[in-house]
Amino acid sequence: MTTTLWLTGLPSSGKSTLGRELVEKLRSERKVQHLDGDAVRRDFFPELGFSKEDRTENILRIGRLAAMLAAHDVLAVVSVIAPFREVRDQVRAEHEEAGLTFVEVYVDAPVDVCAERDVKGLYAKAERGQVEAMTGVSDVYEAPVSPEVLVDTATLSVEQGTEMIERALERCESERREQDIREVVLR
Repeated sequence: MTTTLWLTGLPSSGKSTLGRELVEKLRSERKVQHLDGDAVRRDFFPELGFSKEDRTENILRIGRLAAMLAAHDVLAVVSVIAPFREVRDQVRAEHEEAGLTFVEVYVDAPVDVCAERDVKGLYAKAERGQVEAMTGVSDVYEAPVSPEVLVDTATLSVEQGTEMIERALERCESERREQDIREVVLR
């Protein structure tokens, strides 16, 4: 059994950049797969829109894909906005119930920094009223309360961010191994 690294944050906060970098760094050490929220939605769930119900369903489906990968000893690196705390908590619970490690990474950056980085132009369109329900602008983003790691991409480089995430991954997996050993010993 292995782990899901769940990178969550505002649009253009750096989730996909960090996810791609992590996959490249870890690929030589272990099986790893990047699940980018935009690509998964486009390629696997194009029928889903952006209503709260559809966003919730998208997050749950991506969580199940990640758990399937993790259950087959593939580190799942998920880069997805996942704006609803309750739904992220549900994905975490499903992982934990399956005996999988779930590492939540809050990729944090202020809205103005995200807007400057926005290659899709979504923030500008939202300002002009051309995008409804823009997460972090006109729609809610519920920041994680106690993520395993917080990466402030407004002040840290990609390299610094990936190093922080790798350390958290190592710590969480080590804690999980120790917990598994204690459970075996107590039987």
